Amino acid sequence: MDDDCRPLLNSEQPGESYSHRGSTDSLDFKPKRPFHVEPRNIVDDDPQERVSAEAAILNSRVHYYGRLTGSSDRLLSPPNHVIPGPEEIYVYSPLGTAFKVSGTDHTSRNPSIITIFAIWNTMMGTSILSIPWGIKQAGFTLGILILIFTGLLMLYCCYIVLKSRKAIPYVDTSDWEFPDVCRYYFGKFGQWSSLFFSMVSLIGAMVVYWVLMSNFLFNTGQFIYNYAHNVNMSYSEFGTNGSDKVICPYPNTDPEGNSTISTLYIGNSGNDTDVNSFEHWWSKTNTVPLYLIILLLPLLCFRSASFFARFTFLGTISVVYLITLVTIKAVHLGFHLEFHWFDTTQFYVPEFRLFFPQLTGVLTLAFFIHNCIITLMKSNRHQENNVRDLSVAYLLVGLTYLYVGVLIFAAFPSPPLFKDCIEPNFLDNFPSSDVMVFVARTFLLFQMITVYPLLGYLVRVQMMGQIFGSHYPSFFHVLSLNILIVGAGVLMAKFYPNIGSIIRFSGATCGLALVFVFPALVHMISLKRQGMLRWPSALFHSFLIVLGMANLLAQFFM
Repeated sequence: MDDDCRPLLNSEQPGESYSHRGSTDSLDFKPKRPFHVEPRNIVDDDPQERVSAEAAILNSRVHYYGRLTGSSDRLLSPPNHVIPGPEEIYVYSPLGTAFKVSGTDHTSRNPSIITIFAIWNTMMGTSILSIPWGIKQAGFTLGILILIFTGLLMLYCCYIVLKSRKAIPYVDTSDWEFPDVCRYYFGKFGQWSSLFFSMVSLIGAMVVYWVLMSNFLFNTGQFIYNYAHNVNMSYSEFGTNGSDKVICPYPNTDPEGNSTISTLYIGNSGNDTDVNSFEHWWSKTNTVPLYLIILLLPLLCFRSASFFARFTFLGTISVVYLITLVTIKAVHLGFHLEFHWFDTTQFYVPEFRLFFPQLTGVLTLAFFIHNCIITLMKSNRHQENNVRDLSVAYLLVGLTYLYVGVLIFAAFPSPPLFKDCIEPNFLDNFPSSDVMVFVARTFLLFQMITVYPLLGYLVRVQMMGQIFGSHYPSFFHVLSLNILIVGAGVLMAKFYPNIGSIIRFSGATCGLALVFVFPALVHMISLKRQGMLRWPSALFHSFLIVLGMANLLAQFFM
């Protein structure tokens, strides 16, 4: 019996017995041994239907290939033309009953339009709030050019990631992700470094979420309190007085300096004691970030995140509402533009500024989807259209960023305000009493509360799975990890609540490895092994690596 299940072509050296192999390997042969059960009847619409002779021959051929070699050797695995078609697949039970497969993987896949908008929805994150600030930092003209150039560059690197696993010969890569590709080319170093930089992007996003949730919760509470107590907030010095008020919450008295001051006048119909007490217990940096711990820390400890995945549609609603809000505000405020190419004036920034690396850092995270693009594209019904659909998705994302960034920058009222007052979160340029902005903040707050545990779940699964071999080793392990993540968010929300800087640093850091270095090296090594690497390609992809390193280093000098 043992000889009957042994492969005809075995990779073992002569004389090597099963006792010298691991016990796990010796047990693998029994469940992998092919068996055949003569069908007695077919459970289908037609009770008389029988398995055809052609299907029986195909079954025998598959068994023959299974006898040729062990399942770990892919060289002699059954080719595609031997595997029965979807309409000929039956599931045989040990009792001899054959159930015809009613649905196939092909029918469960998504059409191109669904895949495109899935990519668009995944990329549309918190970075959209910082695009106007990034354009202001780079200059209006240079910012638009950088946005287009960075989008094309990120698209090409994403294309390299998408096709990377298909260039690996003699190995079944159908279930591989990009970290698996890195492990194939670079060993353990590639696996652990890709994991590290993936953690940087995820934890960076969670820190940004905590800062934004503190901001939105503070402004939402401020709106409700002011409305309930009839408190009027005045921005007479650093704001506009029209129907659509725009404020400069942290006006910079020196356009080239870093010092900021905040002037805010509050008038209310009651006494000042209630207002002072409310401000003491409801502070954007001192108390509100701590209040979020009570809500979010227990949610992070859930064993499964499937409940929160049901609310991912809120991301699409929030982005659509933001686009509507930006359009309405731009129509009401009008455009305020003057072109000064290199000189700063009283109300306008130059078209070309030396702070442009801040925009490139933000855009690296804004266009970042490289660590999950393979997973998203697996569900595409027409795999031959993957490159086209990916390009269309990037085009839509770029147009969305361009639309929001250009309209907010152009509509920002200068004069009387200085363009440099555009905040890293452009919603901060509208007072908390603005009803439309209040609705936007409420939408975004609820969306982030549901997405934040999903991000924490991804961090836990990747980190705990690699270190401990289990996604939930114990409640103590999970709680310790969550405390560290939440602590990082609280500290940033209290001491450095600048989402623009957090986004650009995390984007440039994770982008260095997962966008520029690893895709470029994988592509060059693959071409080298095929004998197709030419010096123009090597030069261009080496330039991509240098560009990624320069992008990260430049963030420390801005």
